[in-house]
Amino acid sequence: MVIVRSVIFNIVFYLNLTAYLIVAMPTLLLPYRYLLGVARAWARSNFWLLRVICGVKADFRGLEKIPRGGLIVASKHQSIWETFALLPFVDEPTFILKRELMWIPLFGWCLWKAGMVPVNRGARGPALAAMTERAKAEVDRGRQIIIFPEGTRRPPGAEPKYKYGVAYLYAETGVPCVPIALNSGLFWPRRSFRRYPGTVVLQVCDPIPPGLEKTEFMARLQYVIETASAQLVEEGAAEIMARAEARARP
Repeated sequence: MVIVRSVIFNIVFYLNLTAYLIVAMPTLLLPYRYLLGVARAWARSNFWLLRVICGVKADFRGLEKIPRGGLIVASKHQSIWETFALLPFVDEPTFILKRELMWIPLFGWCLWKAGMVPVNRGARGPALAAMTERAKAEVDRGRQIIIFPEGTRRPPGAEPKYKYGVAYLYAETGVPCVPIALNSGLFWPRRSFRRYPGTVVLQVCDPIPPGLEKTEFMARLQYVIETASAQLVEEGAAEIMARAEARARP
């Protein structure tokens, strides 16, 4: 049943994305808040599809800890799930993302309109400076910069590989950083079409105030995210085990 439901979900997921992209096209001529409204509706529709088709629920904890105004949101990255999960809960999100995504027809146009911050991963130093300059401009407008500090998806339990960019961004913008922990990789694994039933938990941790030295900030950020994510993975694994035991009972 997992395979059948996963196939159905993946087909419906991309059809749904295409439909929302078409709906979003007229908003390219309007203020970006209209596009943001469409994006939030798309995110909520994904929650519904996951729950109805695959039995994947979502539990958001600590959302009240996200302050208003300019800040950095640094999230653990295990799955595609978190790329849309925060949209309904962050006032004016701006993602740090690889520039190749901006070249995708329709989807990339929406990213440009929404003021996302592209990064040329091959340029290193110049790319970091350009990213920071764009991010600072968005923060000055009161927007929230969402970044995945490891740069790519990592499976649950994998050794963390945090990159320096988030510390540089934190130091240059001078705004608080909100760490996000999660266990999405248990239920929506990277590089897999399967979606497993259970509860994805996203936990907002206490904001890190501005002003820390970069090394201290990096150590604190990694400790907070990894400690909380490990607890959520353990919680999710226990749920998976309980489900397996329930199915095995006569």
